[in-house]
Amino acid sequence: MDENEKYLRKTIGRKIKLARSKTNYTQEKLAEELQLSTRYISQLERGIAFGSATTIVNLCKALKINSDFLFHDLIECDSPQVTSLFDQKFMQDYIQLDDYNKCVIRSLANELVKLQTKEEKKKFS
Repeated sequence: MDENEKYLRKTIGRKIKLARSKTNYTQEKLAEELQLSTRYISQLERGIAFGSATTIVNLCKALKINSDFLFHDLIECDSPQVTSLFDQKFMQDYIQLDDYNKCVIRSLANELVKLQTKEEKKKFS
């Protein structure tokens, strides 16, 4: 395994551990949920193992994360269409919020869009 592969696995593993901690899963509980061994979950988090596509998809579902959380800073994409869709740092912070605070952020964003729309209509009136 080359240094780049080690780096990728360790980075993704740290994110899996962060998401698992945020959901209050133990390694044992996550392993049970995914029908994997606790040892394998530990290896994923330490970057020793890397899951199949099916494992990664199931991990994301169980941890309630988007695959972008795991990969966004590892894959460079300079396309303005992709990078303008969302702010990476915002998404990383947002995913760490509890359900109540996510609701607050969604409500705030909704109100800001309404205000912005009103302002735009005033400009063209």
